[in-house]
Amino acid sequence: MDEFDHAQQQEQAFRDKAIAHQLKQPSETPYEDEDGYRYCLDCGQDIPLKRIKALPHVVRCVSCQDKKERSYG
Repeated sequence: MDEFDHAQQQEQAFRDKAIAHQLKQPSETPYEDEDGYRYCLDCGQDIPLKRIKALPHVVRCVSCQDKKERSYG
């Protein structure tokens, strides 16, 4: 097996692991109040409208999402 085949296998294993991890996560429903403001699931701060428009299914503020992603590394 050459280096490229080995690299492809490692990349595929990483993808498979990431997909499996996502599938194990409980579905997260954003918390929205009656006025349509959405709040971060972790810290409770409001999520800026600009972020919601860019990522309609977002459930965390940038800071908490960054922390969550770093904890997987």
